[in-house]
Amino acid sequence: MANKNNGYYNDVVEQLAGRGVQLTAIADLVIFGQKDHMPDLTQDQALDSVKKVLHKTEAQDAIMTGLALDDLANERKLPEPIQSRIVEDSSTYGVDEQLVMSILGVYGTISWTNFGYLDKLKPGIVGQLNDEQKDGGRVNTFIDDIVSAIAAAAEARIAHD
Repeated sequence: MANKNNGYYNDVVEQLAGRGVQLTAIADLVIFGQKDHMPDLTQDQALDSVKKVLHKTEAQDAIMTGLALDDLANERKLPEPIQSRIVEDSSTYGVDEQLVMSILGVYGTISWTNFGYLDKLKPGIVGQLNDEQKDGGRVNTFIDDIVSAIAAAAEARIAHD
């Protein structure tokens, strides 16, 4: 439940954790993405940046919306043909990428480049989420992009500092 100071931060963290995504795994993506630019970036610095991104209302709303859509698709509660398009994570379905633009937009165009890099390589937890869906497990069409966007925005936030 939201509170005045944190918005839906705790809800978002719990929802991510409920899907096997710990904030430290997102911080690992930040370190991965910045290894050539900031080789001394620490886990604590990366984690702090991730947490600051998650305190943004734009990020909270996008995350909760995307996770809800993954859940509905996983439970087969969406109408066709959108149900199949989300479950298949069709290459021509781009709403998942469009949704995360609200997270990326908070920190400017550098976050879009960071996102593209993570989305293409799918390192760490992003690859695990993607593979889980490919292997017939849980629907993760939105969450893999959400996690990449959080990390990309956290990277951009660090770059702005």
